[in-house]
Amino acid sequence: MNIFLREMKANRKSLIIWCISLFILTAIGMAKYAGFAESGDLVNQMMESMPQVLKTIWGIGTINLTEIKGYYSVLFVYFVLMATIHASMLGAIIISKEERDKTSEFLLTKPTTRVRIVTSKLLASLVNILIFNIATLVFSMMLVNYYNKGESINKEIIILMIAMFILQLLFMTIGTALGAISKKTKTATSNAMAILLGTYILSVYIDMNDKVEILKYITPFKYFQAKDLIFGVGFNTGYVILSFVIIGVLLASTYKFYLKRDICI
Repeated sequence: MNIFLREMKANRKSLIIWCISLFILTAIGMAKYAGFAESGDLVNQMMESMPQVLKTIWGIGTINLTEIKGYYSVLFVYFVLMATIHASMLGAIIISKEERDKTSEFLLTKPTTRVRIVTSKLLASLVNILIFNIATLVFSMMLVNYYNKGESINKEIIILMIAMFILQLLFMTIGTALGAISKKTKTATSNAMAILLGTYILSVYIDMNDKVEILKYITPFKYFQAKDLIFGVGFNTGYVILSFVIIGVLLASTYKFYLKRDICI
C-alpha cells in the first residue's frame, strides 16, 4: 500500500496537467463545433473537396461534421491519441524510473517482494489512466450537452470511453513491459512512443490503402474506431478478445522481466 500511495503522489501533478490539457482540448474542440453547426452544408462541401489523404489523417472520412455525433467521433481520435500517449509514457516510466531517480534502495531494502512492487506500480498506473478516462467522460458529456441542440449522445460517449480504456490498458502494458526490459527510462519511453506512433501511422495507411487491410490486426488503433462503434456494428468481439490476450501477455512479460532484472542499488 505504501508503494501504491507513493506512486499516486509522484504522478499526481502530472495527472492534473494532463487533465487540464484534456479539458482545454475538449473545450476548444466543442467551441469549433458551434461554428460548424451554423455553417451547415458549406462545411460538408468544403470537406468533400479536401484531398482524401488529409481527410484520412484527420479522421474525417464521410462523416457529417455538422451533426454532434459525427463531429464528436472525429474529436474522439484526438482523445485516444492523448490518452494512449499518457498511458504508454506512464507505464514505461513507473516501472523503470527507480534506477533513474536512484531510489532502488528505497524499494529493495524494504520487507517486500518484487512481485508486490510491480503489482503496486501497476495498480497506481491503472488508477491514473482510469481517472484520465473518467475525466474525458465528464468533460465530454458536460461540453457536448452544452453545445448539443438535438438528441443526447451520452450513450455513444460512454461506449467510446469503454473502447478508449481498453486502448489505454493496452498501451500502458506496452509501456510497463518495455520499462521492465530496459534499464533506462529514456529508452523505455522512446520505444513506447515509437510503437504508438508507428501503429497509428499504420492505421492511417491502412485507411488509405485497402490492399494492406490484413495489417489491421497489428495496430490497436484499428480495433476500436468511432465510426464502427457508434455508426456500425459496435464492438468487434474478436478485437476485444485479442486486446485482452495482448494485455495479458504484456502483463506477464512485465513481471517476468522485472523479476529477472539486475537492479543496481
